[in-house]
Amino acid sequence: MAGLDSALASVTRWIGTNLLVDTVRITLPTTGAPVYNPDTGQNEYPPGDVLYEGPGAVQGGTAQSEISSMPDAGQMWVGETKSRYRLMTPLSAPLAPKDAIVEVIGVHNTANLALLGRSWTAQDPARAATTEVVRITPLDQNQAPREAS
Repeated sequence: MAGLDSALASVTRWIGTNLLVDTVRITLPTTGAPVYNPDTGQNEYPPGDVLYEGPGAVQGGTAQSEISSMPDAGQMWVGETKSRYRLMTPLSAPLAPKDAIVEVIGVHNTANLALLGRSWTAQDPARAATTEVVRITPLDQNQAPREAS
C-alpha cells in the first residue's frame, strides 16, 4: 500500500505545518497533598508530571449537541456543563491518559489569546484508527472557579 502510505505521510506533514501550530502541555494530575505557599498565603497542589509539551491544537465542537448538562447527584438542577473539545497532537506525542490535564501554553496568533489560561481534562485515551494522520484526544473543559459575590 505504498500509495496510501505516501498519501497519509503527506497529510500528516500538512497537518503538522498548518494545524498543529500552537504549543500544548499534557500533565498528569497531581497526587500529592496541598502544600502551603508563603508567597500567596494559600495551600496549593504541587504540579503534576509533564508528559508532553510541544506542537498541538485544541478545537471546540462544532455542534451545539456537543455541550451537555449533567445534574450532580442529589440535586434537581444542573451544576456544571460538559464542553466537548478535541486535542490534536502529532502521532509521535505520547498518549494522554484519562484524566490528564491539557493546557495551551502558547498560541501562534498573539491576537487570539482565548485559549490561554484554560485547562481541559482528557476524557479517554487518544482515539485510534487504521489510517491515522494526527492523534485526537477527547477533552472536557475544566470549569473556572466561581467568584465570591
